[in-house]
Amino acid sequence: MTDAGPVGVAVIGCGTISDEYLRNMTSFPDLNVVFCADLEVDRAKNKAAEYGVPEAGSAAQAVDHPDVEIVVNLTVPAAHAEVSALAVAAGKNVWVEKPLALDTASGQALLDQARQAGVRVGCAPDTLLGAGLQTARRMIEAGDIGTPQTALALFQVPGPESWHPAPQFLFQRGGGPLFDMGPYYLTTLASLLGPAQSVAAVAGRSRDQRVVGQGPQAGTVFDVEVPTHVSALISYAGGGSATIVLSFDSPVRRYGFIEVTGTEAALSLPDPNQFRGEVRSRTAVQEDWTVTPATGATNGRGLGVLDLARAIRAGQPARATGELALHVLDTMESIARSAETGSFEPVRSTFTVPAVLPADWDPSAATLI
Repeated sequence: MTDAGPVGVAVIGCGTISDEYLRNMTSFPDLNVVFCADLEVDRAKNKAAEYGVPEAGSAAQAVDHPDVEIVVNLTVPAAHAEVSALAVAAGKNVWVEKPLALDTASGQALLDQARQAGVRVGCAPDTLLGAGLQTARRMIEAGDIGTPQTALALFQVPGPESWHPAPQFLFQRGGGPLFDMGPYYLTTLASLLGPAQSVAAVAGRSRDQRVVGQGPQAGTVFDVEVPTHVSALISYAGGGSATIVLSFDSPVRRYGFIEVTGTEAALSLPDPNQFRGEVRSRTAVQEDWTVTPATGATNGRGLGVLDLARAIRAGQPARATGELALHVLDTMESIARSAETGSFEPVRSTFTVPAVLPADWDPSAATLI
């Protein structure tokens, strides 16, 4: 391990999502991917060979590797807290796929452990760093819409069982539209409006069982354990509010929709699950929207790891932090509680709104010499 040059990275969890991470991280000069790990060691070895990673093996070997400074945790959500804690105990910084943990208490314990160990925790979604959303943030900070007042976010689809070959986990604890898709929308709203203060929500599910639509399990009936439609009103400590609808029950597809209304204009953002897309604005006197081309990085997943690496070297705050992810997790749990109790629920955590990326932030540049 060194305090100069590219930052050494190990990937733990070599499933489908690892391809985009590895494709991008192995192309960034400021990162040096040195190890792939998985419960199935052969899968890790195959993935390492595919992307030119020199070593592969177990999670224990990954966190003990002397050249690894950041462990990228791409395991299943139920293992996120455990694997991240293993890395922190070995003195490694961690980047973890969303969610940070299955519950706020576990997430807070991880951040406390990292603080005591003097290491950092970053967390997806790093779509927050993509050109589309960063362009929107620059416009808001420049005062293009005045003071943000309200926001509307919509994600409505029939349900992932129609296309996912093994969708059962998406209808179990830690799944549903709130916990599966909510992080993309709630992270974006938090970056625009700041920390949430309280929520009120209703939730339900259209049916207790669903059927796998395609793949080897097609026709398999499985139980639905979580709400499949959630509507929430969120108030923010800075004075704004947002309405969000997250649904696996809609025959009409509406997704990738976030609109922020300010005192001077409205802003329509690109899909928060993507890294690119145009930004549109409109005042009360305009007949149509004005399109602003997005500027910034569009590489995809792995940008958060790069930002974390550069922040570690510079001794500066990263942007997609564990604190932000914990706040989003806390917000989702508060929404779930409100739907159960029928009352407003407080959101007790907070975070510092991350700095906007410069428009010329370049993932392909070698900045760590």
